Amino acid sequence: MRPRVPSPRNLPLSLSRTCVSRCKSCALATAQPHLHEPDEVERLLDGAARRRVKELLVLTGDDPAHHPGVAAKLRDLGFDDFVAYVVWCCERALECGILPHTNLGALPREDLARLREVTASQGLMLESLRDDLVAHQGSPTKDPALRLQTIRDAQELRIPFTSGILVGIGETPDDRIAALEALAQFDHLQEVILQNFVPHRRYYGEEPAAIATEAAQAYWRTGVTLRGQAPECHAPGWATPVTIDDMKELVAATRELMPEVGIQIPPNLADWWPELVQAGATDLGGLSANGDHISPEHPFPSPHQVRKRLAQDGAALTERLCTYPRFLNQEWMAQSVLDVVKARYWSFIPYTGSGRREQRAIRSDLVPGAIAKGRDGIALSADELTALFAETRPEAIEDLRQAADELRAEVAGETVTFVVNRNINVSNICTVGCAFCGFGQGRRSPDAYEHSEEEFRRRVREAVAFGATEICMQSGIHPDWGLEDYEHWLRVAKDEAPDIHMHAYSPMEIAHMVDVSALAPAEVFARLAAAGLDSTPGTAAEILDDSVRGRISPNKLPAARWVEIIEASHAAGLRSTSTVMFGHIEEPWELAEHMRVVRALQERTGGITEFVPLSFVPFQTLLGRTHGIEPISREENLKHTAVFRLALGRTIPNVQASWVKMGLDAATESLRWGVNDLGGTLMEESITRMAGGEHGVRLEPEQLVGAAHAAGRPAAERTTLYEIRRRHPVSAAVA
Repeated sequence: MRPRVPSPRNLPLSLSRTCVSRCKSCALATAQPHLHEPDEVERLLDGAARRRVKELLVLTGDDPAHHPGVAAKLRDLGFDDFVAYVVWCCERALECGILPHTNLGALPREDLARLREVTASQGLMLESLRDDLVAHQGSPTKDPALRLQTIRDAQELRIPFTSGILVGIGETPDDRIAALEALAQFDHLQEVILQNFVPHRRYYGEEPAAIATEAAQAYWRTGVTLRGQAPECHAPGWATPVTIDDMKELVAATRELMPEVGIQIPPNLADWWPELVQAGATDLGGLSANGDHISPEHPFPSPHQVRKRLAQDGAALTERLCTYPRFLNQEWMAQSVLDVVKARYWSFIPYTGSGRREQRAIRSDLVPGAIAKGRDGIALSADELTALFAETRPEAIEDLRQAADELRAEVAGETVTFVVNRNINVSNICTVGCAFCGFGQGRRSPDAYEHSEEEFRRRVREAVAFGATEICMQSGIHPDWGLEDYEHWLRVAKDEAPDIHMHAYSPMEIAHMVDVSALAPAEVFARLAAAGLDSTPGTAAEILDDSVRGRISPNKLPAARWVEIIEASHAAGLRSTSTVMFGHIEEPWELAEHMRVVRALQERTGGITEFVPLSFVPFQTLLGRTHGIEPISREENLKHTAVFRLALGRTIPNVQASWVKMGLDAATESLRWGVNDLGGTLMEESITRMAGGEHGVRLEPEQLVGAAHAAGRPAAERTTLYEIRRRHPVSAAVA
């Protein structure tokens, strides 16, 4: 798995550049009255919301209202003070679903408390413990004692906080370490910024925010910065040279002093940021399309540029919120802010409540006994399955493989089966919004589609001409479809191809039909069967543990209802498949729970024909972007496949490899890891393809036969319900 380098998607807002201090290192501050007006703020927020920005980064000078002009303007706008105006801005951001992070300089405790009610996090750079730096002359708010008190007050108020040091402003190497040691005493710091000073020209009569936006737009569009077009700025006499080795030493010192705190390095102030990531820096800050308002002629690289550069070093860029995961709870966040997180950014919320992650000890000593029990078809305990899913020792994994292969031979025999089928996804319009899905689209999406009846009939005819015996039909949860629409598509298919097996409608679709028709599941299945339904896909299972489902698909049916729907299918005389989607955020014990649920269901009904492991394809999905998830490795995929076989014992005879997810080569190898079925030819596969899958959408029957023969096993074409239609012995291929 690649290392993750997070970055929040943010919008910087320099609400006021008026500042009571006169730092010589700063290009943002001005002694003139400056204030963004409410209509400007709302315009910026509206645009940010359309671009799905997650964070509003409010930057200001220190105590802007000390200036009579700013104070008068605030009174005219109806605000008692500047912090009241910031609170208003944050409230507007929350209404847009954007989380505010404020950096207003040194503040009294009561102002920090006011902001806590409307912010997700706050920040203040310590910069240095030195009180005699030339760079800070004439700057009363740069008093280290004052800044430390602000940071201390934020800790007592339980505010997630960002701080850091400014390197190269006249301090010594020992001064830098002393500042880091001072920060190490706090438990509310989520990240420490190691920022190197760069000299700036003065921006008299100009707006740095406009310069920053122009520079960023040009850089993101062309890859060429405007720095070379700006007047050369020489370092002032009070500045201290900073080298890459200096920065690497600071990264190492920060990691030693604060091992649980993120280390942020600005990727726009020097070209050395990839080396610092390799040295242990963990965060790149916000790669804002509006640029860097503090250093306006130094635009951030675009996410695309950063992603490409990180890939060269085997790292992956991922998104994060302005608040780190461990602070996303009621102890650290006001309920009104947490409500926005839960509504908009639920996939970022870590495990809460049970504390199972901390309590789950994985016992590797259980592995040998669990392998032996699994080989004999005996049900495994949750702890035993957890240990198998978490196993990493090569010798134990080989034992797993052998046991799974032996059990497969006993339960399913040597023949490798497949079905000639076609997928038809009638529409991808969907209201559910699963974080792991790249298929479902809103009605207004340019990628949304809905087949006409004529087009649907054409695809059915193509399937029959290809030799398909099955059509697998699933769609998004269409807001306009009722039970009659689902019946309609079945009748059309049967009218066009009376003998085709209709393997159709996920449990999520069935649950939707139950909801909109107000009928019981049994009645819905009776009507669907009368219209032509022959069996049910056991998809929409993902992980049958609601703690996972609540994070990756909170609008989807809960685990118990999935079981209810599949049981109703079996009670109606309709067989089903079963699935698992793994390789994302699930933990080994959650996979163990999934397998317990599936096995118990099969022991009650006997209606499941096959189990299909589906490894997560992250590329074009929200979950993949926000968590930086890479595809599960081939080795882990195969190990999990073996564990799935042992977990099922003798209850479900058929374990299928999804060549769409893992590729045909890996699927062929999986025939040694407990697999006896290679699935279908598909002809048309949309769900994995739209998530960024790279293994194609169609195979010829000859390719599946060839895969079985390459593994030294005979092949056979089957029906959906595992009746053999045509055998392909190995000897025939050799001859």
